[in-house]
Amino acid sequence: MSVVVPYYRAQAQLDLVLAGLAAQTHPATRLQVVVADDGSPEPPVVGPGVVVVRHEDRGFRAAAARNLGARAAEGEVLLFVDGDTVPEPAYVAELAALPALLPDALVTGRRRHADLTGWTPDRLRAWFAGGPAPEELTEPAWLREAGSLLDADDRSYRFVISAVMGTSRALFREVGGFDETFDGYGGEDWELAHRLFTAGAVLAHRERAVAWHDGPDWGLRGDDPVAARREKNAETRSLARLLPDPAARGVGGWWRHPDVVVRMTPGGDVDATVLGVRSLLAAGLDLQVWGVDPSVVDDDPRVHAGEPPPPVLARCRTQVTLSGPLRWAPGGLAGLVAQVRPGGVGRVTGVVDGVQVEVAATRALRRCARWGVDMSTLFGEAQVDVPAEPLGEHPDVAHWLPRL
Repeated sequence: MSVVVPYYRAQAQLDLVLAGLAAQTHPATRLQVVVADDGSPEPPVVGPGVVVVRHEDRGFRAAAARNLGARAAEGEVLLFVDGDTVPEPAYVAELAALPALLPDALVTGRRRHADLTGWTPDRLRAWFAGGPAPEELTEPAWLREAGSLLDADDRSYRFVISAVMGTSRALFREVGGFDETFDGYGGEDWELAHRLFTAGAVLAHRERAVAWHDGPDWGLRGDDPVAARREKNAETRSLARLLPDPAARGVGGWWRHPDVVVRMTPGGDVDATVLGVRSLLAAGLDLQVWGVDPSVVDDDPRVHAGEPPPPVLARCRTQVTLSGPLRWAPGGLAGLVAQVRPGGVGRVTGVVDGVQVEVAATRALRRCARWGVDMSTLFGEAQVDVPAEPLGEHPDVAHWLPRL
């Protein structure tokens, strides 16, 4: 078991966190603590056995620091707790229980808030032994609404916070860890949680895995409202470029990482291919097409030759495979995509006049591949009537385009 603690120039708070980790009910001989220093002027002071890894100061790089700590981790289960967030004695045991049994679980704990100004490790140990507790501050309502997360949907990633988070080291490495392009406050944990969920992770909330953040929640600090809004808007922009959540992206725009990836075999002639691509792009989805020469649609940036790159596949929620071009009925493709969202099946398939259609959830594809099982075993699948019609050879472009 390894716990990674990101740190920057806050020795007093780190002392409390390390004291909390030293008081864990989980056996100390089976717990590695890694402090990942984000470029502090002086290295942190730690006790015997605590591993310290450091990188240079290039601004706020919490995502990179956590990855640095994770690379030094030796445990099969990888837990995170922030350098200003003090774990209760049962934190490690509670947070690690599910990932130790289910390697593709992603677990978030409960972050509570207290004023720990002036506290010492001795005072902390006395509190944990039943002594006086600190002044508790308001716990954010949005985190209390998480529930168990076992019925997670496409937006449940919002309840996973890196301050109190755990998963297996294997799954963390499989998805590549935190995205290090995040170089400001916030967002990197939601992006990782979304990517892990898309990779088939099972989300869970362990309410008894409690850690105490020193100070109020970001949204309750009473900062200047204009500055706070500007900071939150920057976080939203950072998330929108990587995370295909309509709530972050809104309507319109072109995104490097689409929500829906389509692999389409070109038609018998260029006219059928053009109409098939145009019909897909008119489907009203955050969608891009692979397998087609983009020059046939005037190099539309949403159309690509070859295969979709791994970073795109890691983030798209749905993958569509077509053995030829089709003209889709209004809302037809969107309806099939909706059937493979969480709560639905993992894959739907159908045939239209010889054209094979498959619409599958990326999370279902990834999880079934990881465990080496059929789709029907974990997620289920269904045969459907495809709401589209074939284009055939040499369709009348002038006739069909106005109808798309």
